[in-house]
Amino acid sequence: MPEARPRTIGELRSSGYAARSVKDEVRANLIAKLESGETLFPGIVGYEDSVIPQLVNAVLARHNFILLGLRGQAKSRILRQLVDLLDAEIPIIAGSEVNDDPFHPISKYGRLKLEEMGEATPIDWIPRDQRYVEKLATPDVTMADIIGDLDPIRAARGGHVLSDELTIHYGLLPRANRGIFAVNELPDLAGKIQVGLFNIMQEGDVQIKGYPIRLALDVQLVFTANPEDYTARGKIISPLKDRIGAEIMTHYPHDLDQGVAITEQEAWTERDGRSVRIPDMIREIVERIAFEARDDQRVDRRSGVSQRLPITVLESVVSNAERRAIANREGHVVPWVADIYASLPSITGKLELEYEGELEGGTKIALDLISRAAGATFDHYFVEEDAEPIVEYFDSGGALQVAELSSAEACLKGFRSVPGLVELARTAGTGEDDLAEAEQLVVASEVVLEGLVAKRKISRSGTGSYSRRRERRRRPQGLGDTAWPHES
Repeated sequence: MPEARPRTIGELRSSGYAARSVKDEVRANLIAKLESGETLFPGIVGYEDSVIPQLVNAVLARHNFILLGLRGQAKSRILRQLVDLLDAEIPIIAGSEVNDDPFHPISKYGRLKLEEMGEATPIDWIPRDQRYVEKLATPDVTMADIIGDLDPIRAARGGHVLSDELTIHYGLLPRANRGIFAVNELPDLAGKIQVGLFNIMQEGDVQIKGYPIRLALDVQLVFTANPEDYTARGKIISPLKDRIGAEIMTHYPHDLDQGVAITEQEAWTERDGRSVRIPDMIREIVERIAFEARDDQRVDRRSGVSQRLPITVLESVVSNAERRAIANREGHVVPWVADIYASLPSITGKLELEYEGELEGGTKIALDLISRAAGATFDHYFVEEDAEPIVEYFDSGGALQVAELSSAEACLKGFRSVPGLVELARTAGTGEDDLAEAEQLVVASEVVLEGLVAKRKISRSGTGSYSRRRERRRRPQGLGDTAWPHES
């Protein structure tokens, strides 16, 4: 705002300013963005044809809404970006705790100020980021946290009786007046707090310590929840659910390209002093781990597999490659498939397992997921029949050991000892001009070997050595037909 902006209610009235409800404000600014073709939710990938159109409809309809989805589906990020639909600044009565509209104050403080000073009442301008209030719902949240409570100290200092509205210490919801109030994990709120929310949504009145106080709040209410909590456990009271205008389902990426784009956007892969070049094959395997986990019956689908899994895995993969670059005094960092196996701690900690999975253990399942992801990537770039000479080499007693911290040249020298391996790797045609040929061939050769492991043509030990496929061990009953790719 220019320096000549109004500083009193009289100046504000003379300027022609007209207040509008927050839902009308958000709606008008959304329409302006739609008309200009501006990106509505930058950084949100994969929701262009699903979630975002529903969000737009909810805002245009002036609805309070809830985002239902599993963890790691960008629900909180979407809510925080709603701030961009608010005006840059709005005027309030100076000193108001509840962002009182200068023309229609709702607090006793604002009304008394207006009665005392009239058109000379000073006003402040607050930016849009101060009009967004977010609360993570937990079972210990109280009415005082959300609505407010009487403050005996304020009453004593001001000489007020406790029933006086001036003794109130306002909670988060009144402080979000003329703004957006977001509640994450709504079902975790106690029932009486949910009653307070739906009452303020519908009637606009609250009770603090038994004193009825009318607060005509102007708030856009938005929520997030897990679908299981929302529908199965009955944790949301019916009157509150009935007052939520739109129920919008979020989801994980529908295809691999969307997942890769999200992970590339969010993962921290820039490292000081060394350039980082991540082969497409590595990005694909990392992303496929999450896709495989979401389809695995041993992983709890009700909890979901967060998009944070491939993000943290990629960061760990780059870190292990960085460690190798430091050991070999190289000026660049190029991750290999071996680095993905070094990222196990970033996988196991993000998997909620079913009973069957608990029996097998997180590490075993994580190794299996990596192998299956590598096998799917192998199918994307290679034809299994073309790898027959490689399988024959190992079947005849050949073996190959890949040291974790070896240089690309040293690894490539070992790969050349396997007939047809490097030649098949060359056919991948990754087209990554920024990668040295040796590093491209190392990564492609690893994918070939890991693909053959996944298809149970050869074996891989925990130390990274490849050999012929040994006789399949007898497995416990009930574990399905999942491959055991890491048998020694």
